[in-house]
Amino acid sequence: MTANLAPLIGFVGTTPNIGTTCAAFAAAYRLAEEHEGRILYLDLNLKSAKLHRYLGIDRPGMTLDQLRPELLSGALTPGRLASSLYPLPHNPRLHVLFGNMLRDQAEYFTPQEVELLLDIGLGSYSAVVADVSAYWDNAATIAVLRRAGLRLLTTTPALASFQEDGKRWIYQVSPLFGIAPTDYKGIIISPPWRNGGFPVRDIRKEIGIPVAEQFRMNESLLMQLDSGRLEEWLRSDKQGRLAMKPTAELIGRTYALQRGSEKKKQPWYRRLAALRNGAEV
Repeated sequence: MTANLAPLIGFVGTTPNIGTTCAAFAAAYRLAEEHEGRILYLDLNLKSAKLHRYLGIDRPGMTLDQLRPELLSGALTPGRLASSLYPLPHNPRLHVLFGNMLRDQAEYFTPQEVELLLDIGLGSYSAVVADVSAYWDNAATIAVLRRAGLRLLTTTPALASFQEDGKRWIYQVSPLFGIAPTDYKGIIISPPWRNGGFPVRDIRKEIGIPVAEQFRMNESLLMQLDSGRLEEWLRSDKQGRLAMKPTAELIGRTYALQRGSEKKKQPWYRRLAALRNGAEV
């Protein structure tokens, strides 16, 4: 399986612990809300996977490292991958593979293993969103970014983040793998406690790439992360309901993904479907 039957969207951060996973997951969540088909979210942050905690799952039933025997042997199948995924309770078209729990094994994943995982995912889902965090010294980052059709670079208004880290990665390291700086679009992540910082226009000019969205983290989001309620924030918080919507719309337009039927979003339609013994909504 070599053909990209679905688009691959890769998220990479300039700097660790700035909110890359939150932004990537929010984009995937919005994509699954607004479009038909199933969306696959791959947590490929091999060194510090935390999405399961953000979703309130202390011990995931299946994680990336538990698939390594099938990845090593080349025996992974679509059925095996599907059985390893977590469907979101309130957004069941979004399916999540939780990340590597064995940090000391991060460097042992090979590009061939990651490629196989991508092949299976791209052949089975309508779109794949992969979060590789901010580390380039592992196979997941290199394999995903080389293959992604849309590469989203997250950074912050802090000078050290967008100027020092950002320019180092996309101007020095990224071209070594055949990825030009112009192959990225930016996501500016603004933490709630930061006053000042550089405006988006200055960041865009400095790193030389277009900015797709400004993802504003707030105190409510941080509280929900601590309590494992990221999905609740995306569903119920005023700001959370809009988070990463422009990026999801960009993805949908770029790849002509089929939008969901408007009537299926209406409360009367959901009640009718429930009365019909769980007809698809």
